[in-house]
Amino acid sequence: MFAHVPAQRQPLLPLVVVLHGCGQGAVDYDLGAGWSTLAKHFGFALLMPEQQRINNPQRCFNWFQSEDITRGQGEVASIREMIARMVADCAIDPRRIFVTGLSAGGAMTMAMLSAHPDIFAAGAVIAGLPFGTARSMRDAILQMRMPPARPAGELGDLVRRASNHRGKWPKLSVWHGTADYTVHPDNAGEIVKQWLDLHHLPLAPMAAGRVNGYPHEQWWNADGETVVESFTITNMAHGTPIGVAANDKRYGKAGPFLLEAGISSSYLIAKFFGITDWIRQPKPAVTSPSTKLIPEVSPISVLPAVTKLLRRSADMPSGEPAEAKAAPETLRENTSRISKPAQPRPARAKPARSAVKPATPRAEPQSSPQATAEIKAISVTAPDSPADVKPLGATIAVAPPAAAKALDMTPADAVSAIDQAKPAISAAATPPVPKRRRVIDVAAVIERALQAAGLK
Repeated sequence: MFAHVPAQRQPLLPLVVVLHGCGQGAVDYDLGAGWSTLAKHFGFALLMPEQQRINNPQRCFNWFQSEDITRGQGEVASIREMIARMVADCAIDPRRIFVTGLSAGGAMTMAMLSAHPDIFAAGAVIAGLPFGTARSMRDAILQMRMPPARPAGELGDLVRRASNHRGKWPKLSVWHGTADYTVHPDNAGEIVKQWLDLHHLPLAPMAAGRVNGYPHEQWWNADGETVVESFTITNMAHGTPIGVAANDKRYGKAGPFLLEAGISSSYLIAKFFGITDWIRQPKPAVTSPSTKLIPEVSPISVLPAVTKLLRRSADMPSGEPAEAKAAPETLRENTSRISKPAQPRPARAKPARSAVKPATPRAEPQSSPQATAEIKAISVTAPDSPADVKPLGATIAVAPPAAAKALDMTPADAVSAIDQAKPAISAAATPPVPKRRRVIDVAAVIERALQAAGLK
């Protein structure tokens, strides 16, 4: 018993039982037919029973032995117990159990559908044989080489006698190559006749067309549901046809009895079962450690701040450095985008300046080695802030980069520009200082604004 249950599954989990052919194993046939790839892509479970050499030297399922195809006995009972185990362990939807197989596995598929029709919703037979036409090795060889033509009613009775089932019969998809010299292609017609009789349908196809260039016939019930279909793969030998599916994906790999034919039988069988509607969801994007080092700052949000900075720099007195006023304005512009408002600043009369000190050139901000390991935060203390007011940057939490560069936007000459320790001097004692225009370095201002926003 080999089983495969994908991580992402359909809500009502289907189960597909896959039976290999002679000389194959469960893993060999799965690799060639691509069923586990289909199961992973469409989210259904797989059960792959494997024959043991002690039961058959060629590892064929014993589809021709009466004791192995009778309900409740032999190999059909063993596979039935595996299905029950999957239903119990994997929460399989009991209404969505299907079976398919190649050659001897196809003949055993017919045995499972006939002996236990109550547990299957549908089946698919590839290069197989009708149920009940062989009860010994001699019968099996004759049926494989020269199958006699039997009436549809006789073939249907072989299935009806295998169980007490009187309910709805499973659907069936039949596949066979016209150049098959191991199992005669006429067996496909006998299987179709047998199953049409169970569904009380006429022998003439209700629809005939081509799929990927190959003849395709269909029969449907009163509800318009296709219950029997037949694919004839012209010029194909004994094996399972593989190729690129309708969704442009390849399921399976060519090998012994797994033949490149330009048509994906596994995909079309899964579609016939009705289990290809659900598609696995794509995996969420994996965030690498390096992406966490990139600050989540939009360049667009900085542009208004740069405009404000340039406008105010032109109107500032020449005796006071442009950076001392620009940085708080830039910060206040950026904080308007943060939902948490900054604490209001208490009113305070600005001390008049008795003399204007010459502007001190500001040094370019540098990040210390210790700052690079800290969470990014902007902290600016305006020159005229009282000691008991928190810096405006204390209310800002720049989102989530856990290891971003720390920026210091405090002007280098903020303390020297205004001496907060001196007592206030009456404004009337000192005449106002006339404003003077000064030429500013626009490129340097933009450079500092980009560095303050963490964009450079």
